[in-house]
Amino acid sequence: MTSLRRVPWGIAFFLVYALLILTGIGLTMGYVIDLATTMAVSLPGVVDMVLLAYTIFTITLVLQRKVVARNLALGLTTLTLPPLVLAVLAEAWPVAIFFAALAALLFRGLRSKAAIAWLGEP
Repeated sequence: MTSLRRVPWGIAFFLVYALLILTGIGLTMGYVIDLATTMAVSLPGVVDMVLLAYTIFTITLVLQRKVVARNLALGLTTLTLPPLVLAVLAEAWPVAIFFAALAALLFRGLRSKAAIAWLGEP
C-alpha cells in the first residue's frame, strides 16, 4: 500500500481516466442487456465486453507496476482521439479543447520518466 502513496501524477491521472471508462461501460450495460434479449450477439455488446476486459486488464497491470502496463495504458489513452476528431469536424471547439487537453495530459503523464520508472516490474 505504501507504493500507491508515491504514485506519479501520470499514473494516478490514468487510473482516474480508466475508472471513468468503467463507469461509462456500466452506464451502457442496461442498453446492451436490452439488446441481448432481441439478438444473441450485437456490436455494442461486443464492443462493451472487449473494452471492459481490456480496461480491467490494464488497470490490474498498472496496479501491479508491470512494464507492459505502460503500452496497454497508452493504447487505452488513444480512446480520446476519436471524440477529438469528431468534435473538430462538428466544430464543437470547447469539446475539442477538452479532449485535446485530456489526451495531452494522459500521453505526457504516461511517457514521463517517473511513470516509466514506477512501471518497472518485469
